[in-house]
Amino acid sequence: MEWSVYEEEKSIMNEILSLTLSSMQQDMHRLDSIGGNLANAMTPGYKREVVAAPAFSTVFDALANHARTSSIHPSNIDAGANQATLQLDQRNGMLKSTGQSLDVAFASGGYFEVTTEQGPAYTRQGNFRVDARGRLVTAQGYPVMGKSGEIYLNNPTPVIDAAGNVFEGIPVGGRPNSEPNSPPIAQLKVMQFDNPKSVQRLGEGLVTGEGAPSQMNEADIQIRQGFLENSNVSSMHEMVQLMQTMRHFESMQKVSLGYDDMIGSAIRKLGDMS
Repeated sequence: MEWSVYEEEKSIMNEILSLTLSSMQQDMHRLDSIGGNLANAMTPGYKREVVAAPAFSTVFDALANHARTSSIHPSNIDAGANQATLQLDQRNGMLKSTGQSLDVAFASGGYFEVTTEQGPAYTRQGNFRVDARGRLVTAQGYPVMGKSGEIYLNNPTPVIDAAGNVFEGIPVGGRPNSEPNSPPIAQLKVMQFDNPKSVQRLGEGLVTGEGAPSQMNEADIQIRQGFLENSNVSSMHEMVQLMQTMRHFESMQKVSLGYDDMIGSAIRKLGDMS
């Protein structure tokens, strides 16, 4: 009878130890995300990473129940409940005026579509330029897609309206004109994901998502020429998150060490009984 009790207690301790170690692993993921967020606080269009996971209540509920009843059945502890997932914070960043014709930013949702060697990708970084072939490209050189394909410009000062229509604009040194007087030569292809939580970072300011994105309705698009979208990272918030995560990690470390000692004590008692 005593042997079975010790075996059950040992199994319970192993389960709770597994949960605390999983919690510490999540904290490590959080620290990585916080470091990345702080490093990109000044990157245009950057969306902060968030490690989404339950608030570790499973561990503390299990500990409280064990202290109260001295009995937990391992099947009641869901070790998979605390698995972390990485998501991007989709809130818009503040817009910063640059006055540059090829800088564009969203005052709404949406992503610009670009072409890479691996296929279509999407970005909110609107610091575009014109390459040697006259194409509108990203800062990394990826062609920016219009509704009819790649966009070619005859001069580097186009006019881009709120819906993403691209007009020839005013030649360098030409007479100022606030209204384009010719049909658009292209329209930026603006896409959206049906499930924003599925958006994942590819690197170089590019993202992808689950399933094929759809084109946004023109009435919902709000593009601002001469602006860039700032990162939505708040350095102050990230520093608070950093301190909270470190304290939580230290707490889980103490719990882990305590239960490790308890397991060692249980094993020694089992050895004495044999």
